[in-house]
Amino acid sequence: MSIEDNKAVVARWFTEFWGPDFNEAVIDELAAPDIRFEYSLHAPCRGRDEVRAFAKKFRESFPDLAFGGTADLIAEGDYVVGQWIGGGTHTGPAFDDMPIGALPVNTGKTMRFTGTTVLKVENGLITEEVGLDDGVTVLQQLGLIIPA
Repeated sequence: MSIEDNKAVVARWFTEFWGPDFNEAVIDELAAPDIRFEYSLHAPCRGRDEVRAFAKKFRESFPDLAFGGTADLIAEGDYVVGQWIGGGTHTGPAFDDMPIGALPVNTGKTMRFTGTTVLKVENGLITEEVGLDDGVTVLQQLGLIIPA
């Protein structure tokens, strides 16, 4: 596939997986069966089923969760890089998929943060999504760490 094809796959993924109107079907359509999915704020996932479970849990706890791009996608070979901003308000079930602490039910706390994600696209499927997010900001906003 061309670099532009890979960017189109990632743009669709960002819109349908990370955007405000989550489309669960996009996981089976665009993620490789053994996708590697890692962010600094969450436990690593492997495979579509783990990614699906993560997405459902995250969106149940933060029903208004949404992320969007802040710059044009950059691509080289099989890799596509995107910058983003997003967040949501914790108005759902308890959430414990973070490296420090857990949130009880419906805290009403809002998180808004930025990050950069590198995705690998092979034969039209995302085989890797590895992101670095501003986790310290999130943990402070959610009250899980206190600034010095």
